[in-house]
Order: sequence, then C-alpha cells, then structure tokens
Amino acid sequence: MRAALRIVFDVLVYRLRRLEMANLAAAVSVMLALGTALPDLLLRTVFGAGLNLLAYLTNDACDVEQDLAEGRAPEKTRFLYEHRRAALVSQLALFALLAAFALAYDPGLLLALVTGAGICWVYSAHLKRYPQVDIASMVLWGVAMPLVAFPLGNGLGWMLVIQLGLFSACFEAIQVLRDHDEDQRAGVHTTAVELGPKATVVLIRCFMLLAALYASLVLDRYVGPLLALVVLLPAPALAVPAAVTKYWNQVRLAQGLGWLGLLLGVFLRGDAHGWLM
Repeated sequence: MRAALRIVFDVLVYRLRRLEMANLAAAVSVMLALGTALPDLLLRTVFGAGLNLLAYLTNDACDVEQDLAEGRAPEKTRFLYEHRRAALVSQLALFALLAAFALAYDPGLLLALVTGAGICWVYSAHLKRYPQVDIASMVLWGVAMPLVAFPLGNGLGWMLVIQLGLFSACFEAIQVLRDHDEDQRAGVHTTAVELGPKATVVLIRCFMLLAALYASLVLDRYVGPLLALVVLLPAPALAVPAAVTKYWNQVRLAQGLGWLGLLLGVFLRGDAHGWLM
C-alpha cells in the first residue's frame, strides 16, 4: 500500500512540475464559460483531477523501461520499475473509485473515464509506435478528457471540446518532434521519426490553421481568425528538446490566450457565434 501511494504521489508531482495537466484547466474553463453551478464545478473538477492522475500513471507505467534507459526522473522511474505490481494495483483502485463516483453522481462521466483512460493505455502501450495514429489518438484523448466538464447532452460543450481536440493535435505533433531523437534511439516509429523534423513543423502549422478555421466557423468569427497568427511563431529547425520545449510553451501560451477569447465570447453571448452559426 505504501509503495502504491508513493507511486501515485511521485507521478502527480512530476506531471505538475512539467505542466502536463492542461486539459484539467481547460475543462474548468469550459465549466466557467457554460455557467456551471459551483458544487457541480467542484465535483467535476475533482473527478477530472483523478482521471488525469490515472492517465499519467498509466503512461508512466507503460513507459517505465524506456524512461529508465533514457535516465528520465531516475529516482521516480527506478522506484516505479521496482514496484510495477503496486503501480498496477494503484491504477485499478483509482479506476474503481472514479467509476463508483461516476455511477453515483453522473453516469455520463463514465464516457470520459473509459475513453480517456482507455485511449491513454492503448496509446502508451501500442499506438504511439504508429505514425499518424499517434497524433490521431491524442486528438481523441484531447476531446475525451474534458468531457468531465458537462452533461453529455450539452451541444455547446461538445463544440468546445472538439476545439480542444484540435489544439491537442498541435501539442502532440510538437511533443513527438521534441522526442524525435529519443524515440529514434528507442526504435519507436512516431510521426516525427517518419516525416523528419522539417516536415513535422509543416504538419504542426497545418494543425494550427485547422484549429483556427474550426474556431472561426463554429465558435467565434472574430476571435477565431486570430488563432491563425500562431503559425508566425518561429519553430526550431532541428528536434533539439530545449528549443522544441520553448516553442511548445510559446504555442500553448498563444493558443491559450485565443482559447480564453473564445470562451469569453461564449460566456458573454451564452452561445457560439461562428460563421456557420
């Protein structure tokens, strides 16, 4: 039990330090834009935090051997490697707790639980080794995780999480670019390994334009086009991790500001206002 608790704590601290729970903040922002009542907002946020923890725990457990070989967070990774049974127990226990919560509060949350945790497991164990599929699976994950924010019958909520899925395409493409050299050494054939760094940057910019187009057509005809300006950010010519991480943070900041603009419009109007609306 002590080992399982330590593994959960280590994963939580590691991911928070790397600012990798952005989808939870996005889910909270969706709830605010939709005018979610405070008790509902708090309960859904707690569920979303648990779901994030489960997803990243699963990812770290699947990647433990590669992380150990690369020397990533060596103390945390070594402990996880030596206590893989405890890691599995913690995953199953967390899944059971979240499922019980969903059944008691809103069974619709089961969709976020099953798809969010399921996609993360299949991606970490298999899909990240297949070019194009790696990014597509993370787009679906980017839609699934924020589903905690609203009842499934809320159409506006679905419009918003699809936008988040398109942002996820940008972020995942940047992440595989960042990990290009490491994945190549490990024999993991990602999209970036197949295309090479330069072509991957072109793909990233295509995803940026797609995200801006969707925002313009569906959510806000004025804020949406501004999202296209993110393509002007200078991308690194090579897959140097530090340079790509800097670029990733710049893109997240720019798209994050655009996202806040979209949500503000939705909140003030009470609905979407794209060219197709």
